[in-house]
Amino acid sequence: MTSYTRGRRVIGAATHYVENQPPWRVDIDEYELNGPLRSAVHAFGAEWADPQLHESGALVGSLDFQRDADLANTHTPVAYPHDRWGYRIDEVEYDPSYHRILSAAVAAGAHTSAWADPRPGAHVARAATFMLFAQVEPGHACPVSMTHAAVASMKDSPWVADEWLPKLYSRDYEPRLLPHDEKHSALIGMAMTEKQGGSDVRAGTTVGVHLGGRSYQLTGHKWFCSAPMSDGFLVLANTRDGATEEGLSCLFVPRMLSHGVRNVFRIQRLKDKLGNRSNASAEIEFDGTVGTLVGEPGRGVRTIIEMVQRTRLDCVLGTAAGMRQSVAEAVWHARGRAAFGAKLVDQPAMTAVLADLALESEAAMLAGLRLAQLYEAEASDGDIALRRLATPVSKYQVCKRGPQHAYEALECLGGNGYTESFPLARRYREQPVMAIWEGSGNVIALDVLRALSRDPDSADAFADELFTTRGSSAVLDAHVDRTLTLLTEVAAEPETAPVHARRLTESLALGFQASLMLRHAPSVDAEAFIAARLGEDRTAQYGSLPAGTDAAAIVARH
Repeated sequence: MTSYTRGRRVIGAATHYVENQPPWRVDIDEYELNGPLRSAVHAFGAEWADPQLHESGALVGSLDFQRDADLANTHTPVAYPHDRWGYRIDEVEYDPSYHRILSAAVAAGAHTSAWADPRPGAHVARAATFMLFAQVEPGHACPVSMTHAAVASMKDSPWVADEWLPKLYSRDYEPRLLPHDEKHSALIGMAMTEKQGGSDVRAGTTVGVHLGGRSYQLTGHKWFCSAPMSDGFLVLANTRDGATEEGLSCLFVPRMLSHGVRNVFRIQRLKDKLGNRSNASAEIEFDGTVGTLVGEPGRGVRTIIEMVQRTRLDCVLGTAAGMRQSVAEAVWHARGRAAFGAKLVDQPAMTAVLADLALESEAAMLAGLRLAQLYEAEASDGDIALRRLATPVSKYQVCKRGPQHAYEALECLGGNGYTESFPLARRYREQPVMAIWEGSGNVIALDVLRALSRDPDSADAFADELFTTRGSSAVLDAHVDRTLTLLTEVAAEPETAPVHARRLTESLALGFQASLMLRHAPSVDAEAFIAARLGEDRTAQYGSLPAGTDAAAIVARH
């Protein structure tokens, strides 16, 4: 268990005097210290949120919050299918630290502030808030993200939205399962995956039988259901009305029915996951479970895809938040540790690695905030077309880079990084989930092809986005030309297109990030990123920056 001493050094026996160790990285304002994030928040129209972001930054940087992050991942959730008398309760118990973290994130509006208070920059401000909290404790970000994303699927079904959206917009957090009229806030989850289908949701076997009105009775199972103590869930099921098969529909399943009756929501077991340990993920079964139709019968994928797009966005934001934690911890260590006669941060080999990690983090953050801007209430038709393609493109590339980025940062701490006393071991285990959740690599790359074929305007919007920096970098211009040529070739040969899906997706993503770096990052950062990622001497190894790069200047900003 980590010992928190606020940096106090105790002098003991001569054999154990601690020196040459950096102080605890606590009691700081994470927003103030993150210069690239502050600049991007202003560039994307949310400078009005600075006071609240500083407040959140100080909170997540506090000793107490970081201690809660450790406790929530040490004392992991426990499932209780029955109470002491044998009554079925299907509850999950979390450590109090987890509830304190989730309560703070909800109070800050990390979940639905952009929906509850729409104004220019609202989605950018919400994204920045989400990243600050996810940077320190990523597990709780799952229910926060799903609640934010669920609004998009629920808002056009007033028979559900009128009753539930005010609860989702609330900044009060109530963890208990209570009768509907006693609970004034709510968190929402989703349950789509089944053991035989995975990402192929149309292979699901869960059945919904029409009861009358918009109510259905569900029978079936879900193989992954994160945050099972949420107050309601969006669920996919094959519905039928009498003898009429309606197809795959989206339904809203509350944990509690009227008069305090518990809906049937059987928690079979909790997943023993590689990471994301503070947040429970469960296998669940429906057996006479009541759900309410959302959207139209048989149009479940179309209804829930709006939620999926936004949770994919949050995968980008969550990975970017993890990259920021990795960079911040690595740079902090290097500034406080000496070796071979100099601080690590001043050793050229280490400076180059830290700078490269910082560039990756900055580019991921810019991609995430630019995507958030595309989801603003005032988004244009061009923005909507661009986000259809830019979201899966960024989700693929940023989330793929997350695990390797976390490992390289962990290595900067040496043996300390490999222990659970420091946060980067947890981050290393956490980052892969972002690449898997809401579609792993092949699923996302194929969705990019789907977007190109079904929404050709998305390709034009993406090209327009890349052309905003035309002429600013010969290296980027050449990359964009190669990428758009590849896109045209792939579109012309749909039968062989899947073979090239990953290469095309990566090329699009790198072009998107490089263009954003040119527009919003200092020139030294942008030029180094472009040369290292797109130039002739590009390499997959961190620290191989182009000759002449002022690595120290890059590190200084992070």
